[in-house]
Amino acid sequence: MSDPAGTCRAGRRQPVLAAVLLGLAASGGAQEAGAQPSPALAWPVKPLRLVIPFAPGGTTDNIGRLVAQRLAEPLGQTVVVDNRPGAGGMIGADLVAKAPPDGYTMLMMTIAFPINAGMRKDLPFDPIRSFAPVTQLVSLPLMLVVHPSLPVKTVKELAVLARARPGQLTYATSGHGTSPHMAAAMFTWITKTDMIHVPYKGNAPTLTDLLGGQVSMTFGIAHQFLPHVKTGRLRAIAVTTAKRTAFAPQLPTIAESGLEGYEISAWQGILAPAGTPKEIVGRMSSEIGRILRQPDVVERLTAEGAEPVASTPEAFGEYLRAELARWSRIGREAGIRIE
Repeated sequence: MSDPAGTCRAGRRQPVLAAVLLGLAASGGAQEAGAQPSPALAWPVKPLRLVIPFAPGGTTDNIGRLVAQRLAEPLGQTVVVDNRPGAGGMIGADLVAKAPPDGYTMLMMTIAFPINAGMRKDLPFDPIRSFAPVTQLVSLPLMLVVHPSLPVKTVKELAVLARARPGQLTYATSGHGTSPHMAAAMFTWITKTDMIHVPYKGNAPTLTDLLGGQVSMTFGIAHQFLPHVKTGRLRAIAVTTAKRTAFAPQLPTIAESGLEGYEISAWQGILAPAGTPKEIVGRMSSEIGRILRQPDVVERLTAEGAEPVASTPEAFGEYLRAELARWSRIGREAGIRIE
């Protein structure tokens, strides 16, 4: 038998239940609307800045500008290049270390980073904890070249001449703590020679004075010198890599020329300030990786004497730690100090 009263009570409960459910839904929606979204979800909404801690016109600047230009399309935002040369790249590195970790500031760094971090005592930042690795961009072989006025054609002849003229031969570099500086410092350490370091603020002014004969020699990215080697304005002696390079296969390595254990390769990579959201770091790394695999980009990098790498943030972090340990050890054993 039906219960009219029960039916009436059930009918009254239904609107109440519906109101409760609507209230809960509205409450949940309000909480969701008031929640702070992850910065990575909206990134990027304004132009980015790529700090290049070296002077315009060199290999690092050229490759950095290429990456910045190509990043603009997939990110939908301009990437502004900001050159901050000085102190072997440490002025620019300090700027990025102290930048907000919001994904809008990146650092174009080279092998100078672990070299300086391993040999300086006055760094205003922690080389590991102050940064978030994004990706290694490229690796680059170095070449030892001399001005034609220097009467040497081999590593052995250069070492003999340097010993005969202590404190007279000069070597130019793109700054304290850069790969050319360390390549030359290792050379003088192993050969037990005394040569004078003449630092410049970048590769371009280094090359200018070398061509003019103001300095005796330098170590630098191989492709910069090849046109001048072909015309006889410079003389190539050897390469610094463990194996001969495809850019100049006729040149011996310094190691095979008698300096056993000698090896140094330059490289470039991207760092972000520590605390940058992992989603943003991952997006940066993947976008840059795609750029480095584009055929025309590979062609342009090859013209700069560079080989694309495009590592993951994790792999680049491991590589950085290994490089830091290596250069710290070399600094101790060779007695190299960077002031």
